[in-house]
Amino acid sequence: MTDEHPYSTAFRTGDLVAVSGRLGVTEPGVLTPGGFPAECAQAFANLDEALAEAGARRSDVVQVTAYLTDIADRDRLNAAFAGFFAEPRPARTCVGVASLPYGACVEIDALAKVL
Repeated sequence: MTDEHPYSTAFRTGDLVAVSGRLGVTEPGVLTPGGFPAECAQAFANLDEALAEAGARRSDVVQVTAYLTDIADRDRLNAAFAGFFAEPRPARTCVGVASLPYGACVEIDALAKVL
């Protein structure tokens, strides 16, 4: 996926990888159709892609922040999170926000430590 923003999709310094917020888009500005479940699955897939580009894997992730435009989606986020990350799962913060770019309903960022 091409990123047209003035920041890094993922930035590695030493053994740390910071991944910028990943939306449920297939290309800039194009949301995956299907609402929260589809967007959430795509956001996690985009997170995987960004991690790989920086030489990390989802098992390296130590912290995740999820931003939801409807905090009522937290239970569905929990299910997707549990399906995406194996135990022990990374720490996570979930924040309710007024809006997200492109009208998205979920955005996910992460911090990973590559061993």
